[in-house]
Order: sequence, then structure tokens, then C-alpha cells
Amino acid sequence: MKEELALALNKQMNFEFYSAHVYLAMAAYCSGESLDGFANFFTVQAEEERFHAMKIYKFLNDRRQRATLEAMPEPKNEYSSMLDVFEHGYAHEQQNTKKFYHLADLATDDREYATIYFLKWFIDEQVEEEALFDSIIQKLKRIDKDSNAFYMLDAEFAARSFTPPAE
Repeated sequence: MKEELALALNKQMNFEFYSAHVYLAMAAYCSGESLDGFANFFTVQAEEERFHAMKIYKFLNDRRQRATLEAMPEPKNEYSSMLDVFEHGYAHEQQNTKKFYHLADLATDDREYATIYFLKWFIDEQVEEEALFDSIIQKLKRIDKDSNAFYMLDAEFAARSFTPPAE
């Protein structure tokens, strides 16, 4: 594996850890608003992001590349509404997708087939993540001021859990 690709994978691993941090901050905002279901949604998102980071960590180690951890910036902690939270989450996922596309471009240019195959899982995951956030945004827009529907969505998110996919 070329050094540029190994460095880019390390950057992505760190971005995944940062993403967990972002989603945990969103969970804290939701908890502060007494929306425990929404808080659970973002706590699960944080768990998924940590899983993604560790997946890259393991891949780097398996390829005899050193995983290096970096400091992370402070995430956004204040939002104006749940719609605002999810719109920021969606934008974050879109940014993440672009990063994986860049990694795939690097791996393709290097003809690094093991990495290309590895990245396919993440690209598929990003399609799901973006669709999930977009779907929730559309629901929140339709709900608008209907507090019953809003609290039903909160209850639905309270049941969400994370089960790591089988390797």
C-alpha cells in the first residue's frame, strides 16, 4: 500500500471517530431537550461510527500499516430544532461520502484491489446512511407542529439498537 493511501485511510479512521463525537453531541442535545428516543438514535449512530473507525483500524493493522490517532475538533453542541439536528447530520454524512469516494479514487489509481474491495462496504453503508437521514428529514418536515407524530417518532427511535454486522 502506498503511503498516500495509508495516510488517507488514517485520516478517514480519525474522521469516523470524530463522527462518533459529533453524534454523541447530538445525543446530548436531544437528552437536554428531554427527547430520549432521539438521543438514543444518535447514541446508536455514535456506536456505528466507532465501529466504522475500528474497522479501518483493523484493516490498517492487517495491511501492516500503522494506525495513528489525531486530536479532534469540538463538535457543534447547539441546535435550533430536531430538524436542524438532522439536517446537520445529513450534511455530515454527505461529507463522509465524499471522503470515501476520494479514498476509492486513490485506491483505484494505485490498483490497490484489497482496499477497493474493503471500501465498497463503506460506500454501500453511506448510501444507507444518507437515505436514512433524508427520510427522517422528510418525516420531520411533514410532522411540523403535530406533537403526537413527533412523540411517536421519538418512541420509535427509543427502540433502535446497534448490532455490528457479521464479518
